[in-house]
Amino acid sequence: MTIEIKHQVGLGKVHDDALKIRKAVFVAEQGVSLVDEIDTPSNEESARHFVAYVDGTLAATARALEEEPGVWHIQRVATLYPLRGKGLGANLIAFIENTATNYDIHTLYLGAQIQAKGFYERLGFSAYGDEFLDAGIWHVHMKKSC
Repeated sequence: MTIEIKHQVGLGKVHDDALKIRKAVFVAEQGVSLVDEIDTPSNEESARHFVAYVDGTLAATARALEEEPGVWHIQRVATLYPLRGKGLGANLIAFIENTATNYDIHTLYLGAQIQAKGFYERLGFSAYGDEFLDAGIWHVHMKKSC
């Protein structure tokens, strides 16, 4: 299994691939509306999009928004169903962390779906605050220094 991770800021090929994964996971599987999934066009245009490919095939994605200096908000983390449980999410988050240091990012935070909280804890993220409902799914805030 060969894993390649690509990233880009804004719209283009990597973003298009990310949207394919996000639509399959969030819209088709989890029933999130496309309007909620895409949110605002300005976020899509300003975010740094990450996509993992396994043997050249779409596998996992995430995006990062710098909402304040030195802090990336990690969002839209998803792995296609047949490829879950193979360490792709951990590889993707590690790649994002390594990339973050190149851009003077010192903190990563995200809203983890409750069922993914343990996954992020194993990657060094800590939960904080109350659980919250987003797009009909319970989440918890988590953060990590990098």
